[in-house]
Amino acid sequence: MRIVSLLPAATDIVAYLGLAGDLVGRTHECDWPPEVVASVPVVTAAGLSTERMSSREISDAVGGVSHRGSSLYTLDVGRLAELAPDVVLTQDLCDVCAVSYTAVSRAVRVLDAGPQVISLEPRTLADVLGCLERVGDALDVSAMAARRVDELRDRMAAVRAAVAGRPCPRVAAIEWLDPLWPAGHWVPEQIQAAGGEPLLAEAGEHTKPIEWEALRASRPDVILLMPCGFSPERTESEWRSLTVLPGWSDLPAVRGGQVWVLDGPAYFNRPGPRVVRGAEILAHVLHGVTAGAPTTRAQARRVGV
Repeated sequence: MRIVSLLPAATDIVAYLGLAGDLVGRTHECDWPPEVVASVPVVTAAGLSTERMSSREISDAVGGVSHRGSSLYTLDVGRLAELAPDVVLTQDLCDVCAVSYTAVSRAVRVLDAGPQVISLEPRTLADVLGCLERVGDALDVSAMAARRVDELRDRMAAVRAAVAGRPCPRVAAIEWLDPLWPAGHWVPEQIQAAGGEPLLAEAGEHTKPIEWEALRASRPDVILLMPCGFSPERTESEWRSLTVLPGWSDLPAVRGGQVWVLDGPAYFNRPGPRVVRGAEILAHVLHGVTAGAPTTRAQARRVGV
């Protein structure tokens, strides 16, 4: 089967199901597993160069007139046609995160052979696991998908057991620095599973930017910085913009040295199987508990201490 993935999380899913060898096309942002995706042809490009832009500049550009109502990514329709996929995996959750479903549908309509288009729109952890099963069914590996989902559920149960009975710190997860944007969708569930009380967003919620006073008033014991699309190194280079905000130094999380930079794209922003590893990482962050493999500095690091 010839698979084109137009969503990094979908590429993660395909690899997790043992079908990375069937990938014939991917996005420019698909980066896992690196030893596999490096040789897969790229069929998308970014319409906006953000390497030298601040978080505020990126936000303004994304919300600006030039991008309002359109995708921030371009799709090489000619290359897509050459690859002749049987299945195209895409999404309809966020035009800022990947090629829009509308753009993919338009492109597929002009192809000689009509591939099956599967749009993934998970909002909760249960939805993420459901996506694995759905993709597994479409790719004729239902039994493998069922086993993989069972493994992920067992790992989540192990996280919950590891932190059971411990005090629940109040946790603010931030997926964009300027403007401040709380992490919603499945992230509150990751926090709960790891023994924390999520603030500022409910499970499954598609969030919006918040004012600084909302974060200040929530008085979090722990602050998790996981900007969407930012490496930990880039987050670490920008997070100090928060320290000039009024009352920053009075926050319990700051006083307690509990401000953390996490690898958002790998374990929190993308609705793929690695969100379970994200919960394991949070068990270490919130309680010093090892669930699964030990947490590395590349996955989570305290800052400002």
